[in-house]
Amino acid sequence: MAQIQERGSTHVYKVRKISKEEMEQMVARCVYEHPPFCSAACPLKLDVRAFLDAAAAGNFKKALQLYEKIAPFPLVLAMGCEAPCEKACRLNELGDGVAIRAVEEAVSRFGQISKLGGVFRTKKRKTVALFGSGLFALFLAGEIEKKAYPLTVFCAEPDLESFLHSETGFLDEAAFTAELKRLKGKDIQFEFGCALTKDFLEEKRAAFDVACCSAEVFARLYPEAVCDPALMFCESLKLVTGTSAGVLDASFGAKKAALTVDRLAQNLDPNNMRGNEGAVESRLYTDLSEATKLTRVPMEGAGYTEAEAAAEAGRCIRCHCEECLKSCAYLKHYKKHPGLLSKEIYNNTQIIMGDHPLNKPMNSCSLCGQCTVVCPNGFDMARVCHEARQNMVSTDKMPLAPHEFALLDMLFSNNEAFLSRPQPGFETCKYVFFPGCQATAIAPETVKAAYLDLCTRLEGGVALMLGCCGAICDWAGRYEMQEQTNEFLDRELAKLGDPIVIAGCPSCKKELAGHEGLKLVGIWDLLLELGLPEGGHGLERPAAMHDSCGARGDAETQKAIREIAKRLGCELTDTPYSGDRSPCCGYGGLAAYANREVAAEMTEKCLERSDAPYISYCMACRDRFARQGRESRHILELVYGTDAGDPPDISEKRYNRLSLKNELLRELWLEEPREMKLDYELRYTDEARRMMDERMILTDDVIAVLDGVRADGECIQDEDGLLVARRRVGNATFWVKFSREGDGSYLVHRAWSHRMKVVKREG
Repeated sequence: MAQIQERGSTHVYKVRKISKEEMEQMVARCVYEHPPFCSAACPLKLDVRAFLDAAAAGNFKKALQLYEKIAPFPLVLAMGCEAPCEKACRLNELGDGVAIRAVEEAVSRFGQISKLGGVFRTKKRKTVALFGSGLFALFLAGEIEKKAYPLTVFCAEPDLESFLHSETGFLDEAAFTAELKRLKGKDIQFEFGCALTKDFLEEKRAAFDVACCSAEVFARLYPEAVCDPALMFCESLKLVTGTSAGVLDASFGAKKAALTVDRLAQNLDPNNMRGNEGAVESRLYTDLSEATKLTRVPMEGAGYTEAEAAAEAGRCIRCHCEECLKSCAYLKHYKKHPGLLSKEIYNNTQIIMGDHPLNKPMNSCSLCGQCTVVCPNGFDMARVCHEARQNMVSTDKMPLAPHEFALLDMLFSNNEAFLSRPQPGFETCKYVFFPGCQATAIAPETVKAAYLDLCTRLEGGVALMLGCCGAICDWAGRYEMQEQTNEFLDRELAKLGDPIVIAGCPSCKKELAGHEGLKLVGIWDLLLELGLPEGGHGLERPAAMHDSCGARGDAETQKAIREIAKRLGCELTDTPYSGDRSPCCGYGGLAAYANREVAAEMTEKCLERSDAPYISYCMACRDRFARQGRESRHILELVYGTDAGDPPDISEKRYNRLSLKNELLRELWLEEPREMKLDYELRYTDEARRMMDERMILTDDVIAVLDGVRADGECIQDEDGLLVARRRVGNATFWVKFSREGDGSYLVHRAWSHRMKVVKREG
């Protein structure tokens, strides 16, 4: 059998890659990092989810810390805020939105005030003056003090209480006392009883690096001046000012003004480096189906108690989009949303020299396309991983190791095990049955029964083609090999008269659909048309139908399979994530070869949907489920009354393909195939069988090693008296630990392999 070069491309003639612009457009589809609608509506950028999480847990200290990040005077904001977040709450669509403002007020009342730690803060050298009072001036003073600028406030009020009371009459006595204590604790200098005239302002501002004033002072002293509302800055007067609107606008204006102060103090353009200020648009998708607490917690008094606030905060459904992470074992394993993982994989393809740490993650995707279906915006992670593989192959940056066994298996299917014959008595045929390589490997008796049935009931002749459709090299990103496989299959089909292909596998049907001018039909469609043969039967108890990812988007196939199951008398139970939303069994995309751990998690994800037996119409799915100990049957096994039994190991799969080919050649085409037989007996311990299957070591590999020993006698003896020999086959060196038995046979105890060369040195 032909081997494959360690690097897949013999030459780089076509680099397949997603452009940076395409990647940016694709990543923009992922809304995982979009803020919830409540946070998006808040111009102050409160992390409402985290805030309500802390409050619901009774951790008011943490909740207050989060709130103080946006509000230097939290009670002023909480008791006066217009609360656009509440209007944006998604629970309004079902009942009462969360009373966020009331929870904020309770947290501000009952939460432990953070210690300012001003002793340890380094004061900045630039100084700031603030003229006036009111909400904007209050919030701006708090924001500037937070940035550690030395600040002096000049106001007309006679004392601190009067300064705070300006425009904060909505505070009750307890709230006023708390905020006054908070204000006294800030490192701010005050000059009270100032006559805020133009001359006074101009005289005082000269001693400071940056000057600010309230909207009321600005309007009174400079009626003709224009203030940029985006910056809260009057360019002509070099004066930072604000707004006289409501509490939220005043707080937001103070935040913008404080950033302008910071930029001016550093002699930087205040227009630059401002980020995305204010409320934003969010496209976050939220599943509301599990929302249950739709009515607000009632208040016993004027505001929530701690217990009431915690209960109300607990109503929040924590809006987030994790539709793909919930359904896809691959994304769940890597704990990354597709937008982030796609960027990392894209960056991996751009590395010219050095390690490529994202090779394994990109090869672990099953390419099944489930993410595109469950994502509300159709994010196509499969395309990202598939094209990344192609890119890495075409630039010789993708090692062969993850996919070599599968690719060699495909070459075996299309060489030693390949069979293409017209039906006996025909030179060309109207149809050709293409069961697929996994069906012939796992259930050869079912394939034989299906072919004989089709020959009996279809007119015009039914040819048989046993081989691989090329999905394996397609999944591996080896597009040169895929093109060669397509050309090979097209030539063989032409010899048969370009018949209609009867696909026995939905993945084969999907892959072969890429051949120009090829006519395709699923065997399931023909069985419905012809009627089911005698001898078929359903399962004795209810079963779950697993839809193949090869049939994603193919509603007719999904419908046809269910109709066949119904006619067989099967009782099907509904499962989550069925039809187009069905997960991959772990075989697709060669995930089982590149990352066994992730593939096992994919299989478990399929099986966790139901405790019932599974019916599938992809032989790889049937095999994966049976390996996990679940009762699993292929629909064609039920149709023809066959049973493939326990899952075959990798050597048995190859044996099944060759045996089926040779059996059909003898029985139908009266040809005597050439069969290689050993002139010695070879047996295996259970441990050896387990190791060979886990490590993808074939019987042929073991035979190659032992044939070498028989030829040159080269082996060593270990401390247990067992013999150890090795031989390089292809790109790997295989090691076998064995013993010679008294009857001349060999017993294999262990087997392993390394991608290495053993070099003999003279002397």
